[in-house]
Amino acid sequence: MKLWTVVNRAIVGWQMIVRGQPGWRSQFTISAAGLATALFVFVFVAFLGVAAASMSIGMPGGMGVLTAMAVLALPVISLVVTLMISRSFINSQAPMLPVLVPGVYAMAGFLLFEGLLALIGGPIVMLAWFGTGYLLFRLARIALLWSIGVAAGFAALTIVLLVAMRLALYMLPTTLL
Repeated sequence: MKLWTVVNRAIVGWQMIVRGQPGWRSQFTISAAGLATALFVFVFVAFLGVAAASMSIGMPGGMGVLTAMAVLALPVISLVVTLMISRSFINSQAPMLPVLVPGVYAMAGFLLFEGLLALIGGPIVMLAWFGTGYLLFRLARIALLWSIGVAAGFAALTIVLLVAMRLALYMLPTTLL
């Protein structure tokens, strides 16, 4: 499948999720192969982010690119960790793929949107956090049929974990000095 087709279907699927329309699952390939495709799109977007951020100073070496990509993977890590915590907290046996596949696409969009907002600067970047939190809330409501409270908790915890992990990484070098 072509990259543009996959991304276009993900956008249509997300529009259906936000509107609460049935049939959104047909826009995503809810399988291990679909998750691998979503992760490929995410890695591609993350690499473009590293390249764009490096334009003025030059592309870092291989280890620098890998380190930056690891930091940019935090949205996906926070999604997986929070989904696992939420499922165990409410004792749910719901499958994870219906959330992970569209969720990884949402996190790729988050990277793009946050990067664009960062060009403007300041607290406007928080719009990306709020927007992603809303998307995750809608996803939990429609994919897992979780209650409003559980879905809101899942979305908020994912964003808080994402921000906290980033802050911890930013503070780490100063504590080592």
